[in-house]
Amino acid sequence: MKFPKLSNSIRKIGRSHTGRIALVAIPTGVVSAILMGGVAQGAVPVSFAVSGTQFQITSSQLEGTGFSQYSGYAKDAEGGKHSVVTANIKDATLENLCQSAVADTPMGKVGVLIKAGGKGTPASAKDLQIGMTGLRGDAEFKNIRIGVDASDVNTAEKGTKGDFAQDADTISIKKLEQDSWSTTASVFTLKDMELKLTDGSETCF
Repeated sequence: MKFPKLSNSIRKIGRSHTGRIALVAIPTGVVSAILMGGVAQGAVPVSFAVSGTQFQITSSQLEGTGFSQYSGYAKDAEGGKHSVVTANIKDATLENLCQSAVADTPMGKVGVLIKAGGKGTPASAKDLQIGMTGLRGDAEFKNIRIGVDASDVNTAEKGTKGDFAQDADTISIKKLEQDSWSTTASVFTLKDMELKLTDGSETCF
């Protein structure tokens, strides 16, 4: 099924052109303190108003090509701005994809749980862009550049000139867990998708 348009703690840097980085949870306050330059200058990861609810994404294995990452913010319908780290991946596949969101309603907590890519064919995305506040997993980058100017990253989407960024030819993350405000893609293909409403107690992690 297709849906149109939808850090950094360095654990170990290997020999030149290849690095391993453990991506850990990033509290919003830390993002604000370290990356406020991009927020203040208006680097926005998405062109739509986000909801007032963050959501979770997990994948047993993400593989991607054409990666970059820099600071920004997501704006909600009330005009509030939420600091995020913006990640871009040109082409990505995600095995055992799970997405969950929980919201308070007049009827109590209501959750949405979506699963896909767990029966041999991973979910896939083109021009994937994520506005996130936390990311955990075991990551490997090839031909990584850390400290590149955000306006000069190797992806079509770029950040604000003068801001800190990193990019890489490829990215591979095992046991991905992610807290996000937004996810967009030019094409998102979810093979064997399952969607269900929950009472909010069933989430991806």
